Amino acid sequence: MEIEHIYGDLPSLETERLLLRKVTMKDLHDIHHYGSDHEVSRYVTWDTHRSLADTEAFIQFVLERYENSQEGPWGIEWKENGKLIGTIDFFSWKPRHGHAEIGYVLSRDYWGAGIMTEAVREVVRFGFEKMDLVRIQARCMEENVASSRVMEKAGMSFEGVLRKVMYIKGKHRDLKMYSILKEEFGA
Repeated sequence: MEIEHIYGDLPSLETERLLLRKVTMKDLHDIHHYGSDHEVSRYVTWDTHRSLADTEAFIQFVLERYENSQEGPWGIEWKENGKLIGTIDFFSWKPRHGHAEIGYVLSRDYWGAGIMTEAVREVVRFGFEKMDLVRIQARCMEENVASSRVMEKAGMSFEGVLRKVMYIKGKHRDLKMYSILKEEFGA
């Protein structure tokens, strides 16, 4: 499986409450709403959006990735109101090795309702069924308890702590590593 086969035309995915779809410039205000929230950006690698121009630059970056058949995120749309409430994606996909990593972010307005777990499960399903993945992993900062719970509820196993593995926002960070293998999925 080649990256271009998936990302040449990123398919929409659907769950009971969510539509995972391509991000568009129409999502500018929705993305800015959560991207400018300091609590949302607290445990991610990117800086809090200070202006609509920051959000527009992010969307433009994503659109260019789609155009070039490169890895890009699904927007997480809340079907009940049509709002884009977050993103989820595979990055660091290594087709030859059969593994990829998931990253995600969700608007604080939707925390605590199992929404991200629902999105992660669907993306994991897609990865195993359509991308020939053998292993899917995700990492979070050690202090990000909510993200750890998402990974556990999505069926991932805790593997350990990668000490000072990333320099994020002026500090070397310890990251917790979780993974799920194809044979564990749905077991």
